[in-house]
Amino acid sequence: MKRSILYRVAVPSLAVALMVASVPVEAQFGGIVYDPSNYAQNVLTAARSLQQINNQIQQLQNQATSLINQARNLASLPFSSLAQLQAQVRRTQQLLNSAQRIAYDVQSIDQVFSTKYRGVSMSASDQTLVAGAKDRWENSVGAFEDALKVQAGVVGNIDGAKATMDQLVTSSQSASGALQATQAGNQLLALQSQQLADLTALLAAQGRAQSLDAAQRAAAQDQAREQLRRFLTPGTGYQRGAVSMFHN
Repeated sequence: MKRSILYRVAVPSLAVALMVASVPVEAQFGGIVYDPSNYAQNVLTAARSLQQINNQIQQLQNQATSLINQARNLASLPFSSLAQLQAQVRRTQQLLNSAQRIAYDVQSIDQVFSTKYRGVSMSASDQTLVAGAKDRWENSVGAFEDALKVQAGVVGNIDGAKATMDQLVTSSQSASGALQATQAGNQLLALQSQQLADLTALLAAQGRAQSLDAAQRAAAQDQAREQLRRFLTPGTGYQRGAVSMFHN
């Protein structure tokens, strides 16, 4: 009895299994073929494509960053001290150009020294000697006055130089690129050049005053020797002559 039942169940099941096995794979999955090796290859290809896209995106980001840095490096410094420094140099130059009597000119100095400082004429009158001494003294006094004016101008430029230096240091510290830092450094060098120009003008004015004073003292010594010579030179003395005391 049991065998007949098992036979009835097994025979139809085996028949169904044989039928399914004989059907193509496409029919078993509704017409869709699943190939594991092909699927793995497709996934690998997609991953490589995604990696290439990521690399391109990274390259674009790097290029954008490089362009931004180049733009920063090429940006100009928003502050310029050139006009202020030029104005200070012009003020000092104007003080030098306004020198009294004997200017800072080689030809003019040579002409004045040839006529007023190099030796005393033996035939010059006493009045001429006195006038020459006074002229030389006035040259010395004027030179000292000019030197004091230049000193005052240089001292007046110190406040402007300090303000310019503060602005340049602040600008250099906040520079966003190489060009701004370089421009700030160049302007600091220009400030130093302006201060050196003031120092040169100051030394020139002081040297001029000292030179004229020394020349004036040397000329005064030469003139004093000439005047002493004239004083000690014997004169003609008393000459006897006829004198008429009463008129007829």
